[in-house]
Amino acid sequence: MATDSSPSRFSLRTLFVTGLLTLLPLWLTWVVVKFVFGLLSDISRPLIEPLSERIAASFPHSLDWFHVLWVQNTIALLATVLVVLLFGLLTRYVVGRRLLRWFEALIERIPLANSIYGGARKLADILQPQTGGNQRVVLIEFPHPGIKAIGFVTRVIREEGTGRELAAVYVPTTPNPTGGYLEIVPVEQLIPTTWSVDQAMGIIISGGAMAPDSIPFSRR
Repeated sequence: MATDSSPSRFSLRTLFVTGLLTLLPLWLTWVVVKFVFGLLSDISRPLIEPLSERIAASFPHSLDWFHVLWVQNTIALLATVLVVLLFGLLTRYVVGRRLLRWFEALIERIPLANSIYGGARKLADILQPQTGGNQRVVLIEFPHPGIKAIGFVTRVIREEGTGRELAAVYVPTTPNPTGGYLEIVPVEQLIPTTWSVDQAMGIIISGGAMAPDSIPFSRR
C-alpha cells in the first residue's frame, strides 16, 4: 500500500506546487493593479459618492444602480484617469506648463511640502523615459561587496575637501520599486549599463526573470 500511495502523494504535491507557481504571478499582478486602482479611486471618491447618491435619489426607478459600491468605484477611477490624462495634455501646452510652474512656486513657499514635492518631482524626472538621451542605470555593490544591485543615478555631487565625484544612487526594491534606498557611491565604482529605465524596471519588478542573458557585473 505504501508503494502505491507514494507516487500519488508526490503527484499531488507536484501539481499543487506547479499550480501555485502558475497562480503566483497572476495574484501579484492582481494585488498591484488593485492597489493602484484603489488609490486612483480614492482620489475622486469624496466627490463621486455624493454626486452618485444625488443622481440615484433623483431617478430612483432608472438610475438607482448608482448606489452600488462597485459602480461608484468605477466612476471614481474613470474620473481620476481623465484628470490624469488632462494634466498630461495640459503639460504639452504653454498654458499648462505655466500653471504647473505657478503651482510649483506656490509649493516652494510651504516649508515641509516644498521638500517633499521637490524630491518627488526630481525622482519622477529621473525615472521618466527620455527619448534620445542616455539613462543613468547602473550597478553598484549593495548591500555588501561582491553583490550587485540595480540603481538609478539621480545626481552627481562632490566630496568635501577632496573634490572626488560621488553619485547619489536610488536603489529600488523588488517587486515594488516605489520603495528603496539612497546610496552615495564614488563615481569610479559605478558599473554602467546600456539599459533604459523601462528595461531596468522590468528586471526589478520581475525579480530578475526579465534580465538579459549577460550583464556587466565587474568594473572594467
